[in-house]
Amino acid sequence: MTATKAPSEPMRQPAVRRPGDRIFAGSAKASGIFILLVLAGVAAFLIGEAIPALTAPAEEIPGGEGLAAYIGPLVLGTLLGAVLALLVATPLAVGIALYVTYYAPRRIAAAMGYVIDLLAAIPSVVYGFWGLAVLAPALRPFHSWAADTLGFIPFFAGPASTTGRTMFTVGLVLAVMILPIISAISREVFTQAPALHREAALALGATRWEMIRMAVLPYGKSGVIAGAMLGLGRALGETMAVAIVLSGGAGATLTLISNSNPSTIASNIALRFPEATGIDVNTLIASGLVLFVITLGVNMLARWVVNRRADFSGAN
Repeated sequence: MTATKAPSEPMRQPAVRRPGDRIFAGSAKASGIFILLVLAGVAAFLIGEAIPALTAPAEEIPGGEGLAAYIGPLVLGTLLGAVLALLVATPLAVGIALYVTYYAPRRIAAAMGYVIDLLAAIPSVVYGFWGLAVLAPALRPFHSWAADTLGFIPFFAGPASTTGRTMFTVGLVLAVMILPIISAISREVFTQAPALHREAALALGATRWEMIRMAVLPYGKSGVIAGAMLGLGRALGETMAVAIVLSGGAGATLTLISNSNPSTIASNIALRFPEATGIDVNTLIASGLVLFVITLGVNMLARWVVNRRADFSGAN
């Protein structure tokens, strides 16, 4: 009895790459390398121009107290305004995204999404004038109330500003500016929530909010965090709106409602660079290097969160 011979599997032919595929892959790789070279070039320029300020005696740095004493209040002001904007904008953006995605009628949702996205196209100088002419005067009663009622909290320690040009006003302006970024990313993430999960929750008798809480928010949590980090990076580097609204120049202080406000790195560079000479220029570039490192760290953190989300599959 002879054993039957199993049919041999056909030889797999190596995939032939067409010229168009090779050209596209090469151009994409070259674009990625070019971006890295540009980033490295910017970092090298900032480091090279900041070295004279890093090695200069303390008395030659503006203020006469050294580079750390000069940049420290600017870092505090930058982080204070950006974090305040993030705390205000993130809940609003998530609420708007959920309403547009799961509650609003289709026509209203399309119109609202378009209007919210349009906020990102408004120039920052327009936001600055709006904050100076409209928002700052409107917030003066709140500043007085906060100083009288919440003055025991360091963030609301008085005396209250009489002009409204405070860090609190800057935080609200920045919140409006980063709202479209966080809202757009949150909408995209919530839209991609697995339909099977949503339908299963509704089939089991869950209300719409319970379905969102159990099926949508867990899926989109990392995407919302990534959008918030991108919005934070946008707020950290904002220049003109902050320079127009903020009455800065004070030292390191945590108060949000007084005239004594620390400036931000970006606005300080924009206001002082045209008249700076010698070591002052190197000092401003050194502060720009610090902002570059902070922004790079925030964006790297956002990318890490996005990559973690890629490991989640909504189909299982």
